[in-house]
Amino acid sequence: MKILLLFTGILAGVCSSPAGPSALVDISPHFSTNVEIVWQAPTSHLPKVFWIYKITPRVFSATTISNAIVLASFQDKGFPKPSTNQVILSDRFEGEMEPPHFMILPDVGQLSYTLGDRVSDSLKDVLTNETAVNHAWDCLGRFGIDRSEFVKTNAAVVGLAGVFLPRQIDGIQDYFNGQGFQFQQFSTNGKIRAFCLLWPKLKRAESSPAASPQQIIACIRGHRVMVLPEGNEGRHYFAQLNHLGEPKRLTITKITPYYTEGVFGEVPTDNEPPQFVTPFAELEAVANFGNSNVTTRLVSPILSSDINRLLKE
Repeated sequence: MKILLLFTGILAGVCSSPAGPSALVDISPHFSTNVEIVWQAPTSHLPKVFWIYKITPRVFSATTISNAIVLASFQDKGFPKPSTNQVILSDRFEGEMEPPHFMILPDVGQLSYTLGDRVSDSLKDVLTNETAVNHAWDCLGRFGIDRSEFVKTNAAVVGLAGVFLPRQIDGIQDYFNGQGFQFQQFSTNGKIRAFCLLWPKLKRAESSPAASPQQIIACIRGHRVMVLPEGNEGRHYFAQLNHLGEPKRLTITKITPYYTEGVFGEVPTDNEPPQFVTPFAELEAVANFGNSNVTTRLVSPILSSDINRLLKE
């Protein structure tokens, strides 16, 4: 789940109230000032500086378009030329609500295909194993794009059928179900159920130094981080926060950088799509209660500029 969508969903759904929460502080764990926060996470793998990227349209090449058309078995519908125009090719039968269709959306960098309503609701036959990952990787190679921008692993979260090959930016993985290549194929007949390449063009906008451990700890104490919900739903989020309780010590054991669409701690207005791709950190932590420990994951800013902005708000 994208961190921006996770943040938006918790604000809008989990935290609904007559007044309505409006800030990250409303969904952040509120540890007391007496809690000892210890940093034990190695940081040698982190860049000293991160780039912020602006999302711009991508005009797919003729090779990419034609090979994707062949993969979708839509050759009889023709081969669209590269352009900035949206293209939707459909194989509609009379009465079908969602027929098989192929789409090119240059404004968001999307190239996709689906069988639509011509498949059963059951996804148990959709391949997710190593063979499926290898086949998805080969199909991505047919598009004639640089696969070094992708990670050959199935990063699909629970509930998403098939394979998801995440994009990586500057060697850092895009967070699950963000930008990348989703591929669904049936094991019974080998037929492709759907694929979606989400690969907008990114332009460097500005850079920011990486936050120090001391800054991240200040962010935790300033209630500007978020606990990752257990599972895919956020409706039990506050129960999870209460279960975390008030530890005697919080030890940060690991930090992993990711990129995601949106700006940390901000929700776009008027349902506008995110304009930037920015980095954040996933922290693994152990909360010590004296007689027991609880392992948890926190989402934190990783840019020094983001932490300075959030702590000033």
